[in-house]
Amino acid sequence: MKAYVFPGQGAQFSGMGKDLYENSPLAKELFEKANDILGFRITDIMFEGTAEELKETKVTQPAVFLHSVILAKVLDIKPDMVAGHSLGEFSALVVNGTLSFEDGLKLVSQRAMAMQKACEITPSTMAAVLNLDDKIVEDICASIDGVVVAANYNCPGQLVISGEYKAVELACEKMKEAGAKRALILPVGGAFHSPMMEPAREELAAAIESTTFTTPTCPVYQNVTANAVSDATEIKKNLISQLTGAVKWTQSVQQMIADGATSFTEVGPGKVLVGLVGKINKDVVTISA
Repeated sequence: MKAYVFPGQGAQFSGMGKDLYENSPLAKELFEKANDILGFRITDIMFEGTAEELKETKVTQPAVFLHSVILAKVLDIKPDMVAGHSLGEFSALVVNGTLSFEDGLKLVSQRAMAMQKACEITPSTMAAVLNLDDKIVEDICASIDGVVVAANYNCPGQLVISGEYKAVELACEKMKEAGAKRALILPVGGAFHSPMMEPAREELAAAIESTTFTTPTCPVYQNVTANAVSDATEIKKNLISQLTGAVKWTQSVQQMIADGATSFTEVGPGKVLVGLVGKINKDVVTISA
């Protein structure tokens, strides 16, 4: 069975999507539609912008989403199952027919703005922890006075924690003492996938609730549950929980393999996810579209 996976924020690069735009009439049509929906020419920034311009919140998330979804439409992929890492879950939900292209883009744009606002409320950050057992990471986070939680279970031995700046700093010190190879603060704007995103979750929940979700053509393995979901109402509920919940990527990939996935194709900018899949299980085929 073929699994298709979609990257999240951080995979963007200058020039992304330009080949698609120039070589596919369908891609050009969809990119121009996106410019109209967003109210600015995101294509100019994607194709010619600097790395700094691409890092702008209102640009980054829609840019990664557009690259993934438009590439999937041009390739006319037919997945047996899909999953997306954080933001990538929205791409996955358009590709499996749960969301329309237009609604997916609007939600991603609203998500970006809501997250930006939440980041400005309290100093917060994320940190990568390498070569430490998940349970030890979770226990250390629980022992800290302040908000810090396990946020991204990327692959065995690679976990990202998220929360208030001081709590994350203190957790990093304790992780190193416990034997972590590295515990490094990441250059991100805030504490994604933690309770610090509650204001953004509330704002996005209203938008998601008022958006039409339809029964998908294949199951999506959602970040917060790591299980196959095909019910539109349940997909909506899990997507609302995603901003404050952990990205269970390791668990999602393991479950997809248990359910019959033999190949994983990453659709969108970069090759981060196929790298993680290879670390989770070296026996499955990984492809970068």
